[in-house]
Amino acid sequence: MASPATKGTYVKQVMTIGFFFFIFGFVTWVNGTLIPYLRIACELQEWQAYLVTFAFYISYTFMALPSSRILQLTGIIKGMQVGLLIMAAGCLLFVPAAMMRYYPLFLLGLFVVGAGTTLLQTAVNPYITKLGDPARAAQRISIMGICNKFAGILAPMILGAIILKNSDGLLAELESLAPMAKTARLDELARDVIMPYIVLTIVLCIIAFGIKYAHLPEITPSEEEQALNEKEELANAGKSHNTAFMMGFTAIFVTVAVEVIAGDTISNYGIYHGVRLDVAKSLTSYTLASMLTGYILGALFIPKLITQEKAFLYSSLLGILLTLLAVFVPGQTSIVFIALLGFANAMLWPAIWPLALHGLTGALLNRGSAILIMGIAGGAILPLVYSWLSHISNNQLAYLLLVPCYLFNVYYQISRTKKLVYHA
Repeated sequence: MASPATKGTYVKQVMTIGFFFFIFGFVTWVNGTLIPYLRIACELQEWQAYLVTFAFYISYTFMALPSSRILQLTGIIKGMQVGLLIMAAGCLLFVPAAMMRYYPLFLLGLFVVGAGTTLLQTAVNPYITKLGDPARAAQRISIMGICNKFAGILAPMILGAIILKNSDGLLAELESLAPMAKTARLDELARDVIMPYIVLTIVLCIIAFGIKYAHLPEITPSEEEQALNEKEELANAGKSHNTAFMMGFTAIFVTVAVEVIAGDTISNYGIYHGVRLDVAKSLTSYTLASMLTGYILGALFIPKLITQEKAFLYSSLLGILLTLLAVFVPGQTSIVFIALLGFANAMLWPAIWPLALHGLTGALLNRGSAILIMGIAGGAILPLVYSWLSHISNNQLAYLLLVPCYLFNVYYQISRTKKLVYHA
């Protein structure tokens, strides 16, 4: 057992990292509100609106490996500061984008925010995974998930109340306006996003300059140790490690995809079933509330009542069941099952990290973490596939896309657990 001082330091570190996960959650899950907002303000087709998720999550693929290198050069503290400042720069791009009502500039801002978030995630995900007892890794990440999803519940509500206030009245108003008057009203609507993103910019800058007072320990090895680790460990990294990395990458890819599809498409799905925009704009919060419930249960019961491996397996199977109910139950009731997918998704991300990073240290840990982070691109690509499927069929049947994603996770859990037991 840790001494009081050590335990106090540990708790402080966990709380600090939890705060960063709160930031991730806020800037990530506002996308669910931005999709219907930008679809109206920039007069987009439905598939174009889903470029919001593409621009944000594709940055993880481009930035994951550079982020690993940046953290090796700067260390965790300065690396976090750089990440926060990059996020602030992305938020600031929303100001000229809104002034010009220019959708590509909004997308660039989202890409830059995602790039900064990638740098932070590359640092804190392996850190929290390795921070204590390996059997409690999913429990610790569940606590991080609580912080993340609590922010995710707040973000759509706060931003929706600001930029989509009286949204049903807005739609009726836009339909009644002449072309020039409509353009002026849409310009006004686009400018509503300026103040929230200026506030976000300021907050991120304050955190970036204040992070040194958190007293987080540096975890970057010395150049000599790093060179030795890379030489010895990468020399031993053969086909088995590459296969494990790619399996973990795919698991993250499909997991983030099901999270994003359940969270960011539910507003448009509600509109598809005739839900008023005033209600639909906040439906993301319901998905995240059910996800938050899953994280809380994970933090309470892992590993006391259930192992993180079993929680991962049962969550994947529950995801398949809820997806089938969402697809085949008619009408607005099916929206409930999309929201409940948040509960099924809660224990997927936390359990993948300890499974994928088991036994890795030094250079292999950095490499493995970067590859897993690249898998977040699933949140960029598969929502566009969902949009395409909804176009050629309908918004409800398109959710069948989630079934093979959950099935892969079932396969990954069984095959990876057997391999770890075999090598133990």
